[in-house]
Amino acid sequence: MKRKYFGTDGIRGQSNIFPMTPDLAMRVGIAVGTIFRNGAHRHRVVIGKDTRLSGYMLENAMVAGFTAAGLDVFLLGPIPTPGVAMLTRSLRADIGVMISASHNPFRDNGIKLFGPDGYKLSDDIEEKIEELIDQDMSGQLAKPEDIGRAKRVDGDIYRYIEQAKRTLPRDVTLKGLRIAIDCANGAAYKVAPSALWELGAEVVTIGTEPNGVNINLECGSTHPAALSKKVHEVRADIGIALDGDADRVLIIDENGTVVDGDQLMAVIADSWAADGMLKGGAIAATVMSNLGLERYLKGRGIGLHRTKVGDRYVVEQMRQDGLNVGGEQSGHIVLSDFGTTGDGLVAALQILAVVKRQGKSVSEVCHRFEPVPQILKNVRVSAGKPLEHPSVQQAIADAEAGLAKNGRLLIRPSGTEPLIRVMAEGDDRSQVERIVDELVNVIGSVRSAA
Repeated sequence: MKRKYFGTDGIRGQSNIFPMTPDLAMRVGIAVGTIFRNGAHRHRVVIGKDTRLSGYMLENAMVAGFTAAGLDVFLLGPIPTPGVAMLTRSLRADIGVMISASHNPFRDNGIKLFGPDGYKLSDDIEEKIEELIDQDMSGQLAKPEDIGRAKRVDGDIYRYIEQAKRTLPRDVTLKGLRIAIDCANGAAYKVAPSALWELGAEVVTIGTEPNGVNINLECGSTHPAALSKKVHEVRADIGIALDGDADRVLIIDENGTVVDGDQLMAVIADSWAADGMLKGGAIAATVMSNLGLERYLKGRGIGLHRTKVGDRYVVEQMRQDGLNVGGEQSGHIVLSDFGTTGDGLVAALQILAVVKRQGKSVSEVCHRFEPVPQILKNVRVSAGKPLEHPSVQQAIADAEAGLAKNGRLLIRPSGTEPLIRVMAEGDDRSQVERIVDELVNVIGSVRSAA
């Protein structure tokens, strides 16, 4: 079934432009409420959001939809995505909603959905939701006496702070560390600095003054230069860069160098394996993770199970194979001993634990391998299926033959934007660059002809 609304991470688009309109948000609330309204008990949903201006509009529209379907709504206010997942379970809710477009600019917004177990919904359930959205749902509305209620429970963000703090090993304190943190003017602007300070660190913050339109604006994990500058300025031991909904993280070492998710997964996998905590003898990572990570882990006797792009697919692989560490190069790190989705703050705490225990600098701890040269370029498409064109397929076959066993090629449509992503990696940088440029040109020429 071709998906009309859902992408790799919920529903996403530009605010007030289809599909990200209040009308659709209300219909999603009714459809989801209908599917999860099982049994005679009062049903409940928790809704969190990041700091985008459009969050108010979509939040109220979803409240209308859920209450019309007969569910009671608990409004959490700005809170990280992993906090919504945690509180969905903690408050025994039937459904959890995060209103966020993650690392996208403020003009975009999105709807992420969690089941009662705190995990993102399966493709099958999302397809059922899509079927309902476009139908007449008037017959699914609650009777007047069964309409749901809504209330704000802003104080529940402190439950998430306490849960995050408990993931730091008991023998570790952050005393003596100067930590610079960039909250991207997003959902973690209150909780992340508070948690780090309460654990003993000296905390320097940027990106903690959201105004509705500055989320991810030249800050956060997608623009780490601002934090690199701050680390130099205050001579911090480490920088922590979160994205708009705080489900991903990048680390900045004491020299201002960015450490990506692949290196972070290597650090955590190594540490957990040494402590006997790593389950399944492997980690899960997407097809975008660097070949250098795969080679490094193999040398340490740790496997790498690759998945499609998207942290939900990483989680599915982890559950299927009994793994407890997974993630993406972009900084989504999933540690299933502590949560059901990517959690930037919790991942950062695991890195900090290794730094403190080893008594080494962040640059020493976090540089585990030399990444293989990897080039990623995007081709914007508006219509058609250029990847099915014979000339494109032949170019792909030639590129794969050229790389042979010395690299990898990955070409895929974006799940969130009208783009085709072309990625190649290999030991010979010039070869990789040439292959990517040639493929971009071929795809671009087919797109232009169409």
